[in-house]
Amino acid sequence: MTKFTFDADIVGQVADLMEEKGLVEVEIEHGDYSIRLSRGQVAQQVMMPAAAPLAAAPVAAAPAASDNSESHLGAVPSPMVGTAYLSANPDADNFIKVGDTVKEGQTLMIIEAMKVMNQIPAPKAGTVKSILVDNAEPIEFGQPLVVIE
Repeated sequence: MTKFTFDADIVGQVADLMEEKGLVEVEIEHGDYSIRLSRGQVAQQVMMPAAAPLAAAPVAAAPAASDNSESHLGAVPSPMVGTAYLSANPDADNFIKVGDTVKEGQTLMIIEAMKVMNQIPAPKAGTVKSILVDNAEPIEFGQPLVVIE
């Protein structure tokens, strides 16, 4: 087995390539080692136990905002492509609901991307004005998720 050595120059080159190509995330695997680089809004990984799979649970639709929430300054965009989950598991309460006051860094939802559960933190403190996605909804990079004012 080859001994792994960390090469900061290579990481820098990959980061430069990400910037040049507009990539948000890159994962490189070599043998038993892998490195994952991600830029943009911080997403924290959460490992969920296999015994509690996230399944689509019936959820009441979030109230639609009367204004165009998707272009609102308080809209929190998705930092990745994946599937949005509004709670940690089907039996748990949603992380947030409309009208809640949230703190900066508080978990708004989880996005599953490549079987990794990523917590999406609130970028600022405020009040949840609307939730723009449904539970178990596929989402795209940059798609507005929540409006916080």
